[in-house]
Amino acid sequence: MTIIDTINWVFKAVLGQRQRSLLTTLGIAIGIAAVAMLTSIGEGVRQYMMSSFSQFGTRIIAVSPGKVTTQGMAGMLRTVKPLTVEDAESLRSLPHVESVVSVVSGAGEVEAGDLARDCDILGVSHEAAKAWKFNVAQGRFLPPDDPLSPRAYAVLGYKLKNEIFPNISALGQMIRVGGMRYRVIGVMERKGQFLGFDLDDVVYIPVGRALQMFDREGVMEIDIVFSESTTSKEMSKRISQRLETRHRAEDFTLFTQEDMLASLDSILALLTLAVAALGGISLFVGAVGILTIMTIALRERKPEIGLLCALGCTRQQTLILFLGEAMVLAGSGGLLGIALVIVLVLLLALLAPSLPLALNPFYLLMAWLLSMVIGLIAGITPAWNASRLDPIEALRDE
Repeated sequence: MTIIDTINWVFKAVLGQRQRSLLTTLGIAIGIAAVAMLTSIGEGVRQYMMSSFSQFGTRIIAVSPGKVTTQGMAGMLRTVKPLTVEDAESLRSLPHVESVVSVVSGAGEVEAGDLARDCDILGVSHEAAKAWKFNVAQGRFLPPDDPLSPRAYAVLGYKLKNEIFPNISALGQMIRVGGMRYRVIGVMERKGQFLGFDLDDVVYIPVGRALQMFDREGVMEIDIVFSESTTSKEMSKRISQRLETRHRAEDFTLFTQEDMLASLDSILALLTLAVAALGGISLFVGAVGILTIMTIALRERKPEIGLLCALGCTRQQTLILFLGEAMVLAGSGGLLGIALVIVLVLLLALLAPSLPLALNPFYLLMAWLLSMVIGLIAGITPAWNASRLDPIEALRDE
């Protein structure tokens, strides 16, 4: 039996029972569609999270106060010493540093005339907009004043401006933030939300005034943006050396954006695979369908198998015939399932564009290969039984 003969036999066997083959194919298609859909959701969430975190740039190192260490039976010991504005200013002189931003955050009431609104308050340095890649829609951002005694200027987020100055320009207007008077000098462009934090419902004030408002000794974080001429590893080493010299101890923690993005990407990719594995459970239904159909086909084709063996068809060729039929059914179901998912994702992209969905060709290919493997596994037992039939016994069923 030639390869052409084998292919013809397989496809005629599949098409000979169209209704039965279609139902079997649908079982696999539904399972593959479930796997592909779940992976598209997982991939969409991964891309959304990566894009949200990378919107601030990848050449950022964040320094936070406190260092966690483990010392024998004593367990976890946490030492906290404030990071000061002076610490942040000292980092500006390091090579390859482009921007340094001191950050203090809190919540409070913003008043403008008869209107008042509770929102987030960010005390930042004058380079925050540049460092975080935020754009100013009107006016300008905070000026480079003395960080410890800055002027009472404020910049409003897009949403906050529309809430407290709905019909007039906010520039030059006086507001009260936490009971203190500020003059508005800028309005930020619309930025949206980041991990549940509304970046548009915020007021930016100088970090020195935020320290006074929230009665803090030190800042909550220092962000350092470095140039492309160095690496995050080298920059982290320089920052650590400078702060250790000032504090005489390593009582701070450094987070690089590159490491955080790499860790986040690994975690989200693993979660995508885990979700896909859960969806793969539905493939067992399709596998059982193929096993059932191939077992029924074996009983129906005993005389045919006996005739093939009598004409010289070897057991290996018989095995290949039945395995080929099972894999054609599974492969067709896989292609149908992938086609269904592509159509569904395109429809959801039109109807719900905010839904994080993304089709990854690698996962689609793996889903199709998985359907082939399912067909191979489900068809092994019937194919093996077909190859072990005695030709004489099989012909007696004619």
